Amino acid sequence: MERLTISKNGPEIEFSYDIVWTRSFEKLPEEISAAGLHPSRICVVTEDQVAPLYLDEVKKALAPTGCTILDIVLNAGEDHKNLFEVQKIYEYLIRNGFDRRDLLVALGGGVIGDMTGFAAATYLRGIAFIQVPTTLLAEVDSSVGGKTGVDFDQFKNMVGAFYQPKLVYMNRTVLKTLPPVQLASGMAEAVKSALIMDRSFFDDLESHSSGIMAGDEDCLERVVHACCRIKSDVVEQDPTETGLRAILNFGHTIGHAVEKLSDFTLLHGECVAIGMVAALEISEGRGMITKEEKNRIRSVISAFDLPLSLNDGVFRLRRTHATLPAMTAEDILHATKSDKKMENGRIRFILLDGIGHAVIDRSVRDDEILAAAESILV
Repeated sequence: MERLTISKNGPEIEFSYDIVWTRSFEKLPEEISAAGLHPSRICVVTEDQVAPLYLDEVKKALAPTGCTILDIVLNAGEDHKNLFEVQKIYEYLIRNGFDRRDLLVALGGGVIGDMTGFAAATYLRGIAFIQVPTTLLAEVDSSVGGKTGVDFDQFKNMVGAFYQPKLVYMNRTVLKTLPPVQLASGMAEAVKSALIMDRSFFDDLESHSSGIMAGDEDCLERVVHACCRIKSDVVEQDPTETGLRAILNFGHTIGHAVEKLSDFTLLHGECVAIGMVAALEISEGRGMITKEEKNRIRSVISAFDLPLSLNDGVFRLRRTHATLPAMTAEDILHATKSDKKMENGRIRFILLDGIGHAVIDRSVRDDEILAAAESILV
């Protein structure tokens, strides 16, 4: 078992919790106790695609706590990440008498983690929760850092709270059941992490892309550890995104716009990949990266079976017989201006100033966004 502690000690914000890596769920009771949690009731919050795989195993692992173990199974998918689903959690907790000493367990990917965290932050003004991620995207990004929330009228994560988990428990073996398209989606966030802060990590991703996509355990372990270290470092410095933490949104400004305009028919990681490609166009146009660097990054994104444009993204939609809604560059520009990243009427854009170094920019013009949007529509 390995662990990484993420903590912040300050006059206004203070937290400390462990990210634990293991190969089973059996250590959950002792890790919950080590985190200082002594609930009488535990509710495992999961979704209908994860429940058949892991719910019984997790509940069995939790049995030695002596707690009453309950569960609620929600609908899977980003299109169900809303206040209606969170209301189901509230109602279940109230009916079963959960109080502030009790515990929620988020068992699933980023959607379940975000919704469970938001429910925990707001139920009785705060109840403890832990993250047990089951997707690569959740392991490398969403389970760490305390961002919780739901979408509202298809506006991404518009309602939420910063609320840190008490523990992030990662069972490495769960990635064996992850479909290839979900593995690729998670790698978008991994590539993002490397591009914003760690050039050597980017070199490693480039060198080991084949092994990663083949599901090599050692390769995936290095990816997860590196991403967690990067995110922990950023969150410890800026827990509530008043400055540095905004760089974690590289690829997300246009990515979220595309995700919304696609009616969530594209996976989050696919949209982040497309958003990164668009941000690369702006960065190159400003002379911040070279054409060679841009093309190198595009090649790495493509190596992880991620789209470079919305036409590339159709590969997944064809398999599921879904239809991608039509969108224009103007639609994308308008959607970016409805995002929570707006500040005083300006879009807070994350650009690259070389591989491994991101910058926050508030001067990106509409014409630059339109040109970048056109580049991902071809």
